Amino acid sequence: MRMENNNNKQPIRGFRDLDVYQNGYQAMLTVHKEILPKLPASEKYDLTDQLSRSSKAVPRLIAEGHSKRHQRAGFQKYLDDAHAEANESIVSIEQCRDLYGVDAALCSKLIDSYDKIARQLFNLAAAWDSFKSRRRQTSPPHDTRRATG
Repeated sequence: MRMENNNNKQPIRGFRDLDVYQNGYQAMLTVHKEILPKLPASEKYDLTDQLSRSSKAVPRLIAEGHSKRHQRAGFQKYLDDAHAEANESIVSIEQCRDLYGVDAALCSKLIDSYDKIARQLFNLAAAWDSFKSRRRQTSPPHDTRRATG
C-alpha cells in the first residue's frame, strides 16, 4: 500500500496512484483474458458471470470510494466492499480450478494476487481510519454556542 512519497514514488493524486488499485486492475485483466475463456458454456450465467462481476468490482469500488474519501465513512465502506469482492474472486477462482481443471499454477497466482489485494485493502482501511481520527483530533474545536444579538 502506497500512501505517500516513499522510495521515489509520486504522491497519491488519484485512485490510479494506489498500488491496491493497480494490483486489482491487473488481476481483473488476467481473470478476463486467461480464466473466463476457459470455462464451459454451461457456466455462462453462473460462475463466469459471478467471477466477471467480482473481479471488475474490486478496482471500480476503489475508484468510487476514493472519490468519496471526504465523507465520514464513504471511503471505508467502499474499501470494505472491495475487500469482500476480492474474497469472492478467490472462491470463484478456486472453483474454476477445482471444478473445471483450469490451470492450477495460474489460479494459484491469481489467488495469491487477490489475497494480497485483500490485505492491502484491509491495511489501507486501517490506515485511512487512523488518518481520519488524527485529522479529527487535530482540528480546532468548534464553538457550538449560538451568537446572540
